[in-house]
Amino acid sequence: MTAARVGRVLLDAATTTAVVLVAWTVLLAAFDVSPYVGKGPAQVWAYLVTDADAGEHRAEVAALLGETLTDASIGFVAGMTAALLLAAAIVLSRTAEGTIMPVAMLFRSVPLIALAPVIILLVGRGVASVAVMSGIVVLFPALVTIVLGLRSASAPMRDLVTVLGGGPRTVLRLVQLPAALPSVFAAVRISVPGAITGALIAEWLATGGGIGYGVVSAVGRAQNTKVWALVVVVTLASLVLYTLAQLVEQWVLARFGPAAGRA
Repeated sequence: MTAARVGRVLLDAATTTAVVLVAWTVLLAAFDVSPYVGKGPAQVWAYLVTDADAGEHRAEVAALLGETLTDASIGFVAGMTAALLLAAAIVLSRTAEGTIMPVAMLFRSVPLIALAPVIILLVGRGVASVAVMSGIVVLFPALVTIVLGLRSASAPMRDLVTVLGGGPRTVLRLVQLPAALPSVFAAVRISVPGAITGALIAEWLATGGGIGYGVVSAVGRAQNTKVWALVVVVTLASLVLYTLAQLVEQWVLARFGPAAGRA
């Protein structure tokens, strides 16, 4: 991975941050949002950095963020693991595809808020509910992306392994999985913010912790600056994790991707 590629990824992240900050400020002014409700970057910065109580605020926000990132990690691992296993099953069996894809589309189509009471009744309000809710958000887009990647493998390469005596699983391991690496990392990049979204929903509806519940609690107490600070922090965390996923993708593909194999 070259320094130029790293620089481009970091520049994209910095540009995105700058655009969001400008849009945030401009939209508050354009819609003439009441200063009591709409807090700009300066107010959030003061809340977290310069106010007399900023240290306490940062500690509280950091604790909530840590809980949300833990929940998001659980959902990300659960969703991506399920997506990889189901994608492999779909590629290996047409019957599996006819069974798995309709169920996956069903979970994707039904709003998670509508599914939440059933999930809570089945698995409770603990880690299992976080894994299921956040995993559902991650699963379908990751599954579709990975399946497309597995099926993009070169037909001559698949035929070569078959002629040499390899079965479908050998073809999957030696040909299709390496060819699908770009799609797998695309799924990872899609799933990082998705896992955080799922974790926030699970915290709001099920666990009563993390930033998901912290925002609801702050809104109920009219702690508007805290609400904006929580939203900003979780958004920045999502952007940082997305950028890290891009950097890991660049490093892995440079060494193990299809282009590396041709070099």
